Amino acid sequence: MTFLLIVIGTFVSEDATCIATGLLIQRRQVGVIAGILACTSGIYFGDLGLWAIGRLFGRAALTWPSAARRLSHERVRDAAQWVERHAAGAIVGSRFLPGTRVVLYVVSGVLRLPVGVFALWSLIAALLWTPTLVLLTAALCDAFVTRVTPIFGAAVWSQMLAALLLVLAMRQARSLADRDRRRRIAARLARWSRWEFWPMWLFYFPVAARIAWLALRHGGLSTITAANPGMPDGGLVGESKSEILKRLPAEWTIPSVLIPRGDIAARQTRLCALVDANAWSLPLILKPDVGQRGVGVRLTRTWADINAYLTAVRDPVVAQPYHPGPFEAGIFYYRMPDSVRGRIFSITDKHFPVLVGDGRSTLEELIWRHPRYRLQADTFVARHRDTLQRVLDAGERFPLAIAGNHCQGTLFRDGRHLITPALEERVDDIARAYTGFFVGRFDVRYSDIEAFKAGRDLAIVELNGVTSESTNIYDPDGTLRNAYHQLFKQWAIIFAIGAANRRAGEPGSPLRRLVVLVRCHLISEAPFPISD
Repeated sequence: MTFLLIVIGTFVSEDATCIATGLLIQRRQVGVIAGILACTSGIYFGDLGLWAIGRLFGRAALTWPSAARRLSHERVRDAAQWVERHAAGAIVGSRFLPGTRVVLYVVSGVLRLPVGVFALWSLIAALLWTPTLVLLTAALCDAFVTRVTPIFGAAVWSQMLAALLLVLAMRQARSLADRDRRRRIAARLARWSRWEFWPMWLFYFPVAARIAWLALRHGGLSTITAANPGMPDGGLVGESKSEILKRLPAEWTIPSVLIPRGDIAARQTRLCALVDANAWSLPLILKPDVGQRGVGVRLTRTWADINAYLTAVRDPVVAQPYHPGPFEAGIFYYRMPDSVRGRIFSITDKHFPVLVGDGRSTLEELIWRHPRYRLQADTFVARHRDTLQRVLDAGERFPLAIAGNHCQGTLFRDGRHLITPALEERVDDIARAYTGFFVGRFDVRYSDIEAFKAGRDLAIVELNGVTSESTNIYDPDGTLRNAYHQLFKQWAIIFAIGAANRRAGEPGSPLRRLVVLVRCHLISEAPFPISD
């Protein structure tokens, strides 16, 4: 009976019911699990009810003459597309922003946000909000004085401590009046409304479930390591960039040399000799031979920069002459083992972040003011910490990043418009020259768009194996649903290729080895410098 009363109470006032339930839990009149489950159930069903109200009656309201005059079909369509693209951040965020939830949930129904999308994210929002409010109430209300008294010996000291905490909280709230602080908080909150900036563990949770299902279907996770027999472990993790580049046709790759571990002076001497032997000139790109997601990539313009990098990075380093581009693409390629030709699965058109000065604002102010760059301000501020207070001249262009990686600040766009038969044929020829390679992503620099589309202008920076992404999914105009659809398709292809190669006699790597590789990768603490 109590359970039902709590559920019904949430329909009247969610917060009041949660607080009352927390007090009942604190007084042991309701169990913790039962109380949280009742509140969560009531809130979740109430949220679905708000969506249903909008879905059932909202479209009729849009036909009213007063509404029709103000809301054209195009405006309604654009609003619906925005809600679907930002459903996760908007729904979860509104749960923590008073006054926004009811309107947003009803509007989601009016604009016909798919029930599955709404049900998923409203459930996540309820699971994040409800237990927190109930448990905080149960822990911090009347129980606060009781629990702290034994420590200080008197209730009065506990009350003084509570007052001190309240004062500190009020001071923190007043600090929000500071414009810069508000700007930073707003930017960090905005990241959660843009799924492309979610933490990898959160974004990849559904993908991990899909991979687990594919592993069961295709004979285990080690199947993916058979997808690229020519790469160690299929290119899962820990592969050498320099060794992979050696297997590709030299005419289509940016030249590279490997600087192994050793004495710092010896490494510097070796690199100097190699630069002279290959007739390279500065600047050079230096990066770890084993690295992920653009970590540790550095553009070195002087020998002092090079020496500082080799001093900081003791692991093997790859050196390449700098290719100015100005364009870069990520080409995700695959070929089924029984197919004559391979295919381009996707192309990512990369746009490097550049600030334009106004003659008044500092570099830091421009970063925080930019609608996109502020979302990755921590990365840019750390990278350019020595020049943050520099005022850029009016019209002056300042590049914020040169590493073509999303987490390093580069904007990714869907580059399907770049795919042509000529380019696909060229990429397939390059890939087939690498014996034992079937699926992965080429990161390519080029100077002329038309020559690139014709398959004549490609300079391969590196090639990644089975754990490379079809990175066009991070296009900010794309939807979360399409991103997952593409990743699910990508992993289905990888498992299918691995299974076909296994049937042809390729054993792949044992599961125990994969566990060790991944564990070593996760706990690695190599001191890589901040990427450019």
